[in-house]
Amino acid sequence: MRILIVEDEKSLAEEIAQFLRKEHFNCDLAATGKIASELLAVNPYDFVLLDIGLPDYNGLDLIKEAKSFNADAYFIVITARGELDDKLKGFQTGADDYLAKPFSILELHSRIQAITRRKFGQSSSVIKFGDFSLDINKFQLLHAEVPVNLTKKEYDLLSYLILNKGRVLDRLQLVEHIWGSFYEDDFDSNYIDVHIKNIRKKLGEFDPANYIKTVRGLGYKFEEN
Repeated sequence: MRILIVEDEKSLAEEIAQFLRKEHFNCDLAATGKIASELLAVNPYDFVLLDIGLPDYNGLDLIKEAKSFNADAYFIVITARGELDDKLKGFQTGADDYLAKPFSILELHSRIQAITRRKFGQSSSVIKFGDFSLDINKFQLLHAEVPVNLTKKEYDLLSYLILNKGRVLDRLQLVEHIWGSFYEDDFDSNYIDVHIKNIRKKLGEFDPANYIKTVRGLGYKFEEN
């Protein structure tokens, strides 16, 4: 999942980003509304964590603007303002949740997980297909209680396909959500195809069904047979 953290408190922004990156999120940071606006215009985000009190922008105005670029993004307002009026204005503008400072990073993570389950229509953090169980909280794939040995990138790629079950995702979408804005030094355009091949092989050791379909000329999609 890809997150934009819009926060002018550098230490707080870095603390949030450091924690979320350990939890398999790709994070971009913006210390001003101008930078956030530019990033939202060119990058697809699953979540935007937004401080209302920015030095150059009204955060609520940024939500309105961002909705035109990232209609599917979810907004969590993080702010020192705890007044009810600000909270209600945030929800009316399009915010999906609200956290007043100071807040626990674990509470923020819990809110993100809850919204993620709602976003993808999941009532539980465990997604089942065939005899497989994918736990999106524990970052673990099991087949009949036996762990499937996936690398981090393989897990991230498979879980993103599963969460978007039935939807065709092209290579650029997969790259942006798995690698983020800044690709690794050894990134190669064939990485997605190589990872898909490896995932299929590892799943095939437990179940011969082909869950990841190739959509010629477009990309890949996850489907249960």
